[in-house]
Amino acid sequence: MFKTLFKKAKSSNSTGKKLDPSELFDLLKSYAKQELLDPLKSLPRWLGLGLLGSFGLIVGIVLLLMAMLRALQTETGTMFTGNLSWAPYVAAIGALLIIALLLISRISSSKAK
Repeated sequence: MFKTLFKKAKSSNSTGKKLDPSELFDLLKSYAKQELLDPLKSLPRWLGLGLLGSFGLIVGIVLLLMAMLRALQTETGTMFTGNLSWAPYVAAIGALLIIALLLISRISSSKAK
């Protein structure tokens, strides 16, 4: 990134003269455009993809937890009936907490790098 800007400055300054203030201003303006404006132009695309991925992850987790809850309620026979009818809900909430802790640990470990 700096190399291209300094090559421009060296090529325009090959005679050994000092840079004009206008040339310095143009150099700084092109640097600011290259390093600030160009990445900001791609920001909406990355935000959109991140939000779409987050939405898909949330929908998938909710559907899997509902499937787990439904399976525990119907496929276990009479095990979770009567006084234990609350147990499948606790298991689903526990699974949700485990998934949330796993996701939070991945977020904090990527920031540490």
